[in-house]
Amino acid sequence: MPSGGTVMASTIGFIGLGNMGGPMAANLVKAGHTVSGFDLSEAALAALEAAGGKRAASVEELAAASDVIVTMLPAGAHVRKVYMGEGGILDAAKPGTLMIDSSTIDVDSARAVAEAASAKGMPMVDAPVSGGVGGAAAGTLTFMVGGPEEAFQKAKPFLDVMGKTIVHTGDAGTGQAAKICNNMILGISMIGVSEAFVLAEKLGLDAQKLFDISSTASGQCWSLTSYCPVPGPLPSSPANRDYQPGFAAEMMLKDLKLAQEAASSAGAATPLGAQAAALYALFCNSGGRGVDFSGIVKYLRGTS
Repeated sequence: MPSGGTVMASTIGFIGLGNMGGPMAANLVKAGHTVSGFDLSEAALAALEAAGGKRAASVEELAAASDVIVTMLPAGAHVRKVYMGEGGILDAAKPGTLMIDSSTIDVDSARAVAEAASAKGMPMVDAPVSGGVGGAAAGTLTFMVGGPEEAFQKAKPFLDVMGKTIVHTGDAGTGQAAKICNNMILGISMIGVSEAFVLAEKLGLDAQKLFDISSTASGQCWSLTSYCPVPGPLPSSPANRDYQPGFAAEMMLKDLKLAQEAASSAGAATPLGAQAAALYALFCNSGGRGVDFSGIVKYLRGTS
């Protein structure tokens, strides 16, 4: 098992081979690891095999044969079931098996699963990601990693294969906390930038002129300078591809809802986060599902 900065070929089980998990698993194969995968999608399993991985017949089979297990699942309920359910990972894996959960889920679920893993002698980190499908394919993801220092050091060589920026955020659950706080900022800022461009249109101000000014002034932020929500100023942004998703609106809504659940549990006031969640819910229910989250500018303009 690698620790510190040493990388040795390992047997890795990867559960959840979707748009993010598939490329992440492929990068582990490229790094020389033996990767077996499990997913309910035949196409996802076939893609892993094409990349040089193997398919497992069940979670139980995968867990029993792996030194390291990585999961990328839709929600906390799925993570709890896959790890803690009957015939799940924690029943089948060997003591000492390293667990890396890269799903974006609620903090309480992350902590519950980590506690259960620790009780069985299995180090675990919650390691949600930022960087989208492009980052997953390129191996340039950002990982926000919660868990004990020893578990983090064991996980880091594998995360280094899949990502560019690896940050240890603290104890179990803090990786999830970092992810939802970051994406709450992102959701709020994208709405603000979109509102400004809609207002500029109404006032007769050219979008390129607003971009040229605000991108170098006090209005500067990532939502403007790296992901501009209107066509033209930034050729690489989804706005120039009819808002085909790099990060879909329904995924932003999921993260904003997680942030609101966490805020309620912690007793934190997040009025802008709550309003952002409400606006993204309206956008998604008005045809925004499957659209990039920056497409909320169309909803604000009244054209979604």
